[in-house]
Amino acid sequence: MPKERMREMPSTRLRPPKRYKVIMYNDDFTPMEFVVSVLEQIFGKSHEEAVSLMMGIHKSTGAVVGVYTRDIANTKADNTMDLARQEGYPLKVEVVEE
Repeated sequence: MPKERMREMPSTRLRPPKRYKVIMYNDDFTPMEFVVSVLEQIFGKSHEEAVSLMMGIHKSTGAVVGVYTRDIANTKADNTMDLARQEGYPLKVEVVEE
């Protein structure tokens, strides 16, 4: 019986997925309490983390609120924008590659 030769597969190197930052920007109309709520509900931050991030956003033009794979970052940004629109707030969130 002939021996079968096993074909060697070319070596493939797995790379970790690219990471994306979700940046939340300050505005003069979105209440701080709403921002804290979004950070807790959508981004899974503790109340203390959410308040600290909100203050960072408030004192500057914006802040990174999380770093995720592309799909997760986009989903969190979309959910944030949908919730802000429902409440009538002009909150702006952006997803950028790390």
